Amino acid sequence: MTPRCCALTVLTCLSLISPLSFAATGSGGAKPAKTHDYPTEGRVEYVLGCMDDNGHDFANVYKCSCAIDKIAQVLPYDDFVEQSTFSKYATLGGEGGAEFRVDRAKAQTKKFRDLQKDAFKACGIQQKSAAK
Repeated sequence: MTPRCCALTVLTCLSLISPLSFAATGSGGAKPAKTHDYPTEGRVEYVLGCMDDNGHDFANVYKCSCAIDKIAQVLPYDDFVEQSTFSKYATLGGEGGAEFRVDRAKAQTKKFRDLQKDAFKACGIQQKSAAK
């Protein structure tokens, strides 16, 4: 059987499975993990940024998607936006970066970087040396 034929066979089998059967039974009877509702654009932006930082190989699509899913389990979207923004601009120099260097901003940056570090570890992303 050729690889294409195998792929078609798998797709045919998957198309025969009713999506309702998954909804009725859940994932093996286990209760799905609670997650906060993030807009698709926010998730995509995170995954693309994660891939910019960690490499554009195909495996990182899944690893970075896993990381944003882990973060979404912990942080509401508004908190994610605030903390990730503080983290992104924490090293911005000059007068424009002053508001990102106040104590509250430093605390938010630390929270986000710790959460991201845990998500990266859980998802198998080898984090490069992070800017402090």
